[in-house]
Amino acid sequence: MRTEIARPSDAVAIAAVLREAAQWLVDQKIPLWLVSDFTDDSVQRDVDGGLYVVAKASEAVVGVVRLQREDPVFWPDAEPGTSAFLHKLAVRRAWAGQGVSMALLAFGCQHARSLGLRYLRLDCVADRQPLRRLYEGFGFTLNDCVRKGSREFARYQIVL
Repeated sequence: MRTEIARPSDAVAIAAVLREAAQWLVDQKIPLWLVSDFTDDSVQRDVDGGLYVVAKASEAVVGVVRLQREDPVFWPDAEPGTSAFLHKLAVRRAWAGQGVSMALLAFGCQHARSLGLRYLRLDCVADRQPLRRLYEGFGFTLNDCVRKGSREFARYQIVL
């Protein structure tokens, strides 16, 4: 498996991974994202903007994460130019438990470090304990919890 910044030709596969993950969350009765939010066109725009990282096995996209340089929604207090932010971590169900998430997180750390940033940050719904254990197991530390609308989100960071 290898990780890399997504290429424009990866966009359709990325959208499919995101839709699969969104549907799985719905099926597990823990919805988070709308399946309809991940159209091929909207994902293509983000990929063209350099916002996605992919994990590939052979040439198949098996996991994705969105990597941003700012996050005014969840991290409005972050000092500009100090952090990268991860969102939309998703792994094909057939690849769950095989280290794809860890590979994507490691790439995020390496990439942020190569940009001279001090932090890699992310958030997740606070009651998603398995996801929180994944992040903590990787080395992220809880910064705090914030409320957005009716949900509480745990904000994590790792010092690079």
